[in-house]
Amino acid sequence: MAVPADAPHLTEKMRHAFVGLQHQLRQDIDRVDEPQLKALFEESAEILGALAQTFLDYQTKRAPAWREAD
Repeated sequence: MAVPADAPHLTEKMRHAFVGLQHQLRQDIDRVDEPQLKALFEESAEILGALAQTFLDYQTKRAPAWREAD
């Protein structure tokens, strides 16, 4: 199956969005008082960081799952 020519652009755009949201959540942790909301923001930031890393792994073909089969 062919990868669309714009795949690098699209994956970078999504990765950038995840990283931006991750940073915003981490900044907002200090702006709220409720411990559960702080935990929700921190957990969400961790998940978005993992998604951003997965997109980077795809872009760089670091993980075996993203490499083309011979």
